[in-house]
Amino acid sequence: MSDETAAISGVRTVKSADRALQLLEYLIQSPEPRTLKEVTEALQIPRASTYALLVTLQRRGWVDANDNRFSLGLRSLQAAVTAIDLDPTVRRTEQVRQRLNADLKETVHLARLDGADVVYIQSFTAPDRPSALTRPGRRLPAYACALGKALLATREWDEVDAALPQELAPVTSRTITSRPQLRSELEQIARDGYAKEVEENTLGLTCYAIAVPATPRPSYAISCSMPLDALEQEHHALVRDRLLQAAQRLAADVDPHPSYRAPA
Repeated sequence: MSDETAAISGVRTVKSADRALQLLEYLIQSPEPRTLKEVTEALQIPRASTYALLVTLQRRGWVDANDNRFSLGLRSLQAAVTAIDLDPTVRRTEQVRQRLNADLKETVHLARLDGADVVYIQSFTAPDRPSALTRPGRRLPAYACALGKALLATREWDEVDAALPQELAPVTSRTITSRPQLRSELEQIARDGYAKEVEENTLGLTCYAIAVPATPRPSYAISCSMPLDALEQEHHALVRDRLLQAAQRLAADVDPHPSYRAPA
């Protein structure tokens, strides 16, 4: 444990702030607006305290209320946009991703590993084929997408195994749900320097991905997703090669680190 981490761990938590953040995190994960009763029951906070928190956050613009249902407000959206705009990896990889998008004419994603999931940060859609699956904040199991597997392959298996849920629930009928099979695939990805998946999280799509080189190890990945139909094998090879070249260019501005397995 670092000195800074130890210092933080010794600081007393502010209960009201903790509850406010807990409430916002609940609304972030909710697929639809929630009633006061639903929020109270989900968070196990007294009704009066929950209502006071919601009113406070509403007045500050972090929460919206319509028909007695609560959802995230515009301030939350502004915070998310600012976080993306100020993210160093977004800035560092922007030109590379824009070039991939323009040259390949396919959708290019940037995502970050968060526990056992990947969270989409920014996407450039295919010029003539807009995708409905590119919204920032979209979360997928790391084992079920090329982005996640490119990142998991930079970790030791024991760490990956501990981070994954006990059961690898399928996202589609083609999702890998066997730990031995996943481990074998991650080992192959580490050797190849790129990940590939076919319809494992979205039917009709295939995806290639590379981890963004970084020290002490990668936390972000770049992918190119494409429809399965009407794509020649030569195009697949071009996408793979361009991603590998992008990884090599991005690796040039970081110090080598044993936890990052650079493409040969």
